[in-house]
Amino acid sequence: MSTSPFTPTGSIRSHVDRRRVVFATVIGTTVEWYDFFIYASAAGLVFGQLFFAPAGPQFATVLSFLTVGVSFLFRPLGAFLAGHFGDRYGRRQVLVVTLILMGLATALVGLLPTYDAIGVAAPVLLILLRVLQGISAGGEWGGAVLMAVEHAPTAKRGLFGASPQIGVPLGLLLASGAMALMTLIAPGDAFLAWGWRVPFLFSVVLIAIGYWVRRRVEESPVFTEIAERRERTRMPIVQVFRKHWLLVIVAAFVFAGNNAVGYMTTGGYIQNYATSPDGPLKLERGPVLWAVAASAVTWLAATWFAGWLSDRIGRRSTYIIGWILQLVGVFTLFPLVNTANVVLLFLGLAILTIGLGFTYGPQAALYSELFPASIRFSGVSISYAIGAIIGGAFAPTIATALVQATGTTLSVTWYLAGMTVLGLLATLVLRDRTGIALGPDHEAEQTVSPIRGFAERPERAGATARG
Repeated sequence: MSTSPFTPTGSIRSHVDRRRVVFATVIGTTVEWYDFFIYASAAGLVFGQLFFAPAGPQFATVLSFLTVGVSFLFRPLGAFLAGHFGDRYGRRQVLVVTLILMGLATALVGLLPTYDAIGVAAPVLLILLRVLQGISAGGEWGGAVLMAVEHAPTAKRGLFGASPQIGVPLGLLLASGAMALMTLIAPGDAFLAWGWRVPFLFSVVLIAIGYWVRRRVEESPVFTEIAERRERTRMPIVQVFRKHWLLVIVAAFVFAGNNAVGYMTTGGYIQNYATSPDGPLKLERGPVLWAVAASAVTWLAATWFAGWLSDRIGRRSTYIIGWILQLVGVFTLFPLVNTANVVLLFLGLAILTIGLGFTYGPQAALYSELFPASIRFSGVSISYAIGAIIGGAFAPTIATALVQATGTTLSVTWYLAGMTVLGLLATLVLRDRTGIALGPDHEAEQTVSPIRGFAERPERAGATARG
């Protein structure tokens, strides 16, 4: 008889343990994304001047945003590593490692000398540290969502899965708030000299908190059951690409539609566009950063609500509503931002983040229900990492180049609208698998393709790999 502390359905018996899982996933992902976004915010505000100044004002901005995108190219590496070890040895240990790696890389950016001090070595070291952030981010998300969703009662997977998702708007809120606070404490030249460094160094405190919280959470019940049966897949990555490559691509497109639009703020583009001394708006840094921070609150609320709603009307229906709302946000964003009024800039971001929340809140549950238990960590991590490359990796760089080439933000609007439609089409291709059993007893059902027109016969599906 199993000695697992979990019920057969995979839900935790104790309400205290449930709250602990939710709290741990929220805190852990918030710390991770604070670290990731504080870099993007600084890239939009100061890195061009401090690390790429010899390239000239406009090209320095492009180079600065390119360093944001470079990290995405290494997310698949993080996803491969985390997926392999997460499916082989458990979700929790991987989450602890990714948290420490992200935090150390972030803190070291805060100590990095600028171009004036050490020349070309400064941007090279900056890029290397950003690469480490990318590897960490690639491994973080899959583990966090599986810890939340695999612990959840079946009827509350969307709500539980929203807990790591709100780490993104919370991370953006903390990152933007920290930067805005430093513009008050160290205004003008002081911000360029040392003020921007403080939020990076503060990451050390957040690492300690996140580490303590994550160490107190039990391993996922689904993985615990797999481990007890000694049914762990030896090469989960190989199985994902061999049997589920098309599903990985479709799932990646779903996330890409959200991620490209979200990186208008999380990637630092709006912050740079609104505050650049050479740009059309020339707004003060502080008010813009506070507006971005405030929009993170609406993003958080929409994300949480969408996770809850997806438990009632299904993941697919919630997503479809979200894509429509996101499209509305895309077409209202720049008309409001271009008024050069901070209140209207916030309104534009707030409208946008409602759609973003609806296309992000259900993602943890949606992805978890797409892949079989034995390769789930690898499947969700790789899909997420590829979607991030297609979507957000170079969205700020593309937006900057489009405006420079066309002289208008309308070109950016159509680019974001195209990505939103791509996400909608990918969603329509998928069947709704809300409530499917997640445990290893149901691998045959889980392996039947969720892509319309590509369903395998159940007898073939049962052959999923423990190779």
